[in-house]
Amino acid sequence: MITRLSTMFLRTLREDPADAEVPSHKLLVRAGYVRRAAPGVYTWLPLGLKVLRKVETVVREEMNAMGGQELSFPALLPREPYETTNRWNEYGAELFRLQDRRGVDMLLGPTHEEMFTSVVKDLYSSYKDFPVTLYQIQTKYRDEARPRAGVLRGREFIMKDSYSFDMSDAGLEESYQRHRAAYQRIFDRLGLEYVICAATSGAMGGSASEEFLAVSETGEDTFVRSTEGEYAANVEAVVTQPGVERPIEGQPDAVVHETPDSETIETLVNWANDAGVTVEGRAVMAADTLKCIVVKVTEAGAEPELTGVLVPGDREVDMKRLEASLEPATVELASEEDFAKSDFLVKGYVGPVGLAKNGVRVLADPRVVSGTSWITGADEKNRHVVGLVTGRDFTPDGFIEAAEVKEGDPAPEGLGTLTLARGIEIGHIFQLGRKYTEAFDVQILDENGKRAVPTMGSYGVGVSRLVAALAEQYHDEKGLNWPIEVAPFPVHVVIANKDEIAREAAEKLAADLDAAGIEVLIDDRPKVSPGVKFKDAELLGMPLAAILGRSFSDGVIELRQRGGETLEVPAAEIVERIIALVRN
Repeated sequence: MITRLSTMFLRTLREDPADAEVPSHKLLVRAGYVRRAAPGVYTWLPLGLKVLRKVETVVREEMNAMGGQELSFPALLPREPYETTNRWNEYGAELFRLQDRRGVDMLLGPTHEEMFTSVVKDLYSSYKDFPVTLYQIQTKYRDEARPRAGVLRGREFIMKDSYSFDMSDAGLEESYQRHRAAYQRIFDRLGLEYVICAATSGAMGGSASEEFLAVSETGEDTFVRSTEGEYAANVEAVVTQPGVERPIEGQPDAVVHETPDSETIETLVNWANDAGVTVEGRAVMAADTLKCIVVKVTEAGAEPELTGVLVPGDREVDMKRLEASLEPATVELASEEDFAKSDFLVKGYVGPVGLAKNGVRVLADPRVVSGTSWITGADEKNRHVVGLVTGRDFTPDGFIEAAEVKEGDPAPEGLGTLTLARGIEIGHIFQLGRKYTEAFDVQILDENGKRAVPTMGSYGVGVSRLVAALAEQYHDEKGLNWPIEVAPFPVHVVIANKDEIAREAAEKLAADLDAAGIEVLIDDRPKVSPGVKFKDAELLGMPLAAILGRSFSDGVIELRQRGGETLEVPAAEIVERIIALVRN
């Protein structure tokens, strides 16, 4: 098919949109691929829609090849199924809730586990029907508090979600591995640089969970890799290596000290060193102190509960890790009002002893093990306690992954140390188990004629997000640079010569390529300068640009490979050369 820029619904921009922060957002808007309709909501313009559909095609082909069967649920859903799993409440403010004219509660689907489970229950009743994998490519809705980065983090987005149903855990493992392999084929075909990371299951529930992250400095997810072996994990799923337990006997008693104006770890360490306090004969460091953060944890349908979180003083609390550890409960830092209501909370001087005395749950970093000694708040203004020993002076109610992960931390199982990088989540696979089938009481007759509950897997791919991830990895300072697999057009023919013979040759080139089954974009705009055409070609990012310019009078056509070399090809050979490049 030949598409002409002279009639295409397209306007390119020379300036970045004011709200754009990341390259994909800037370039997709500037190149006329998407247009903002509302915060976190975008219109897919003709060029952008072509890329989106090509990404969908790759996803659909690989899902069909691995045995998936496509269906499509509505985006407007009833409340009742989500009440059954309690996710009507658990989803919190991210759920778009609405009522119809009769006042009946409904929602815009953020994810469809409930619907898939319900339809299997309605239609299948025998083990002979299993295993089955169903999928859809559907628009999802989540009321993001801070939509940003264009289509990377929106309130409306397109997702492929699939669900496997098996009668045994071994069957689930097989379905999981088939999906894992299919995802690798999808992302390999798209040409993405990605990593597979161990992940948390979050509000989805279930056990085994892995994320596929497209490597990108602008990604919102931090992940780690080990310097030895193949360990990789989302930072939220990193398991801290426990501290070394020490004997309690023989350790000196805890002593409370006056510590004026020492509300931060830095000022506390300075006080300790000025006061001559030492730890095993050396100067005090931040890692010898114990930071006590007070948060409010809210379980679904319950009142917020104050909770203390203990981490070594050389670490910040990573709120994403903390939230992941406590999901599906929500977490927020205690406010000034919370401190004012609880007179035992003294800002800058909170300690585990005072929290425990007042019935506040205390959760500790895995390094805070029995026998470890700390400098921490004494629950009184301008006072800290030195030598507070875990297991003697206080005992945590449990342990939690909440501290930030740092470059150089030990990797699990002795696999060297951890390195940190950033990525964009493009896929997530879960072994859900029977959480949803039990909630919906899915009863299937097994081969012995007894009732059994099938087990599920859940597998998502962010289809619209993949477009942005590709734009993040495939661009330069001049514009986009699409892989041939997803480019709106493999070939961009540019008429940069006013000679009528050149125009006719360009039209013939486009027609010959079209006859060979190659889609062509031709810049036939009559009153646009060659310079503007060249800039637009670089911004739009088609893999190949055939330029009929000054050298055409010598029988030569410039063939520019976006981001690569420029070839001078005899006009008589250009069609054959382009076909070879596109199909190889």
